[in-house]
Amino acid sequence: MSYSLSRGTSDGIVEVHNARLRNRGQIQYNQFAELQEEYINTNTGEPRRFWHCCLLSLNGQSLKFVAE
Repeated sequence: MSYSLSRGTSDGIVEVHNARLRNRGQIQYNQFAELQEEYINTNTGEPRRFWHCCLLSLNGQSLKFVAE
């Protein structure tokens, strides 16, 4: 799912078919770095990031988050 913190809105489901994870951002540059993962969309070359809680599936497998 998409989510923009600055706008407080979602544009719904986003599919990224080919991506490569990048190093996690640093807290000094992004206060939410521990809650996000950075990646490159290898189809477009665009650097992006996603919120952990918005990740619905990975490699075709649905994800379930459990709080302990």
